[in-house]
Amino acid sequence: NGDASNPACCGIAGVLEAYQRSLRHVQLYGPTNFAPVVNHVARSAATVLDGSQYFVLLIITDGVISDMAQTKEAIVNAAKLPMSIIIVGVGQAEFDGKIWGLGGTRGRLGG
Repeated sequence: NGDASNPACCGIAGVLEAYQRSLRHVQLYGPTNFAPVVNHVARSAATVLDGSQYFVLLIITDGVISDMAQTKEAIVNAAKLPMSIIIVGVGQAEFDGKIWGLGGTRGRLGG
């Protein structure tokens, strides 16, 4: 939402508002490293294990993941935390299935 001290959004309306606001301020560039943001949200989720909060990390990217091994490790480490990760690829980048390597639909995601 642009507020590092209180990055939470309330509901879908809050997510859409944060997205609209970010479009005016964010400059997209590479490399596309997801592990740092996954780890950041995981640290927040790890502080609230009583079921009172659930974290949803929405990543909208225009590039192929540059740190795939580190991102997989971050996702595996966050797997038991109260959080979900949604990755949406936009634009002209050729994702050609690379982003799908993060899906754990056939069991636990592995390196």
